[in-house]
This record gives sequence, structure tokens and C-alpha cells, in this order.
Amino acid sequence: MSWTSPLGFMPEPNPFLILVSVLLVVSIPLLLHLIIYSTTSDTLPTILLIGPGGAGKTALVTLLERGRPTSTRTSQAPHTVEVSLPVKTPVASSRFRSPNDPTWEVTKRLLIQDTPGHAKLRHYALDSISKPQNLHGVIFVVDAADLSSEASDGARQAAEYLHDVLLQLQKHATNSKSSRAPREMPVLVAANKLDLFTALPAPLVKSTLETEITKLRKSLSAGLLDSGVGAKDLDAAEEQDWLGEVGDGPFDFSQLQEFNVQVKILGGNVTGVDGSDVKQWWDWIGSVL
Repeated sequence: MSWTSPLGFMPEPNPFLILVSVLLVVSIPLLLHLIIYSTTSDTLPTILLIGPGGAGKTALVTLLERGRPTSTRTSQAPHTVEVSLPVKTPVASSRFRSPNDPTWEVTKRLLIQDTPGHAKLRHYALDSISKPQNLHGVIFVVDAADLSSEASDGARQAAEYLHDVLLQLQKHATNSKSSRAPREMPVLVAANKLDLFTALPAPLVKSTLETEITKLRKSLSAGLLDSGVGAKDLDAAEEQDWLGEVGDGPFDFSQLQEFNVQVKILGGNVTGVDGSDVKQWWDWIGSVL
């Protein structure tokens, strides 16, 4: 009996099946790529810009938008501009995307919403937090030189506003009716004007704000006791309007991680003799997109 090659039992190639197989091999990766990387919304990601008056928010907006700061006036209403990340600034959502991808440039575009810093107009910022529209992060701008000045009371005023912003974010997370964990909300405390000799460095800005918020929490708690609120009602009120961990201990920004609010303090300057320095802020923006 003569030996017969197993290949002799194989059917002849079917051109149609070969063509279908090739199309599947090519089209499936392309389809997956489109599903994963295509823009799911026509709305660009938004970064909310908040901070007390005179901190440099509007000047920062013009710098991010035009590449250079210009003279500004005190904002009376929210103002939104579209900006693009610098070429060398990485985008977190595009770390696996090829630069040749046609949607590469889209991922580097975003909206910056500037809000007034005057105490009577801060409801614009708080409303934007309670009803976020594709909000990817919050930048709270502070004057690092003003924080070191006892005469201006800048540290207390900045801490009070920051306290209200963080408390609003905390409430938004705890009041969510979804069974899933609240979406992470990154917050950047941008310590501006570090080019000035009297400006506090970023670590001191952090500790100064934490100390002032600790004082504010104690003051608010004492105010409730003086108002005659009962012990049970006091506990309920504190739990609802208490920022961070409930108790007499000092406040620390890390306490907000329980509510998926991640706070980072980075220094820089919008203007200065040697020009602006906002690279760390750009990098933070790219990390939250």
C-alpha cells in the first residue's frame, strides 16, 4: 500500500472564504480602535477655574488661550474659552494612541471656564460644581504672595472659598444616587505668583490652607453650639456640612480621597520678569483629560 500525503485530503482553497477571512482580520482591529478611541461626545472636556479675586485667574485664561498673558479686568460673569494643550504635553487618555491617529489633535482640545472671584458672584462656580457638564477637573488659583501677608488676611479668605468649593464637591459625591462609586474629581490648587520674593512655596501653601480650614471647621462647629442646636441635631448638621473627617483633629487634603476628590498643590506664575512658568499646571491638565 503506497503512502498518501495528508494534504491530499484537504479541500481546494475557496477564494471567497479567503477574502472574507482577510477582511475580518483587517476590519476587526480597526473597528475596536474606533470604538475605544472615538469621541463619545461632541462636548469637549471642561476645566473649571476658581479662586478669590486678584489671584490671577483671568490672566491665566488668556495665557492658556493665546500663549501670553494680557491685561485683564475683574470678571463679572463666567467666561469660557477653548484651548489646546502644548505639543509636548501628554494626555492621559491618549497614552496608547499613535500620534498618526487622526483623532490625536481632538484629545488635546478642552474648554476652560473662568468664574468670578468676588464673594457675591461665587455662586456661579458652586452651581457649575453641582451641575457638572463633562467636568474633568477644578483649578483653584491662589496668590501665594498674598497668603503670607497677615495684613491682607488673604490666607483666611482663600481658605474659606476653597472650603466651600471642596464641600460642594464632597456633597456632590455623597448625594449621588448611583450605586457606583463617585467619579474621581481632581482639584489643582495653583499657587500663583511664585516669582515674587514674598510668595510661599507650594508645600507651605498646602500647610497654610489646611491650617486655616481647620480653624474654619472649629469656628463653624462652635457657631452651631452657640445657636442652641441639640446634640443629635448637631451631629447630623456636622456630618452634612463637615469637610473631610468628622472630629476635632486637624484637616488634611488627603481626607477627601474617601469622596474621590484628589487635591494637588503645584506652584507657578502667570507673569514675571523672566516670563511665565505654568508647565506643571499644563501637565496636570493633561493628566486629567
